[in-house]
This record gives sequence, C-alpha cells and structure tokens, in this order.
Amino acid sequence: MPIINVQLFEGRTVEQKRAYAKALTEASVEILGCSASAVDVIFTDVKKTDWASGGKLCSDGE
Repeated sequence: MPIINVQLFEGRTVEQKRAYAKALTEASVEILGCSASAVDVIFTDVKKTDWASGGKLCSDGE
C-alpha cells in the first residue's frame, strides 16, 4: 500500500488537492499495479516562513 506524503506551500484549493490526489492515485495504480483503495495521499500545508531552500527562507523571495 503506497502512502504518498505531499508537502506544499499553503494556499492550494481543495479542488487542486482533489485533482492532484486523483492523478497520484491513477499513476500509482498504473505503475505499481495496486488498487486505488490501497493508495493513501497525505497533504501537509507549509508556510513559506517554515520552508528554506539553499539556506534561505522561501518567504524571503528570490
């Protein structure tokens, strides 16, 4: 049973998450050969002040 953890900047809509969960599930079924009911997708919303890349907070911009 695949468990897919997705971390995103906060602000995505429920519709976007729904569509992404569907796409991830369909890809898992096709590639892994599992059933759709076996796929779990967990979304975690993260504030830009809580995410850093290259030693710089994402909230600081480019």
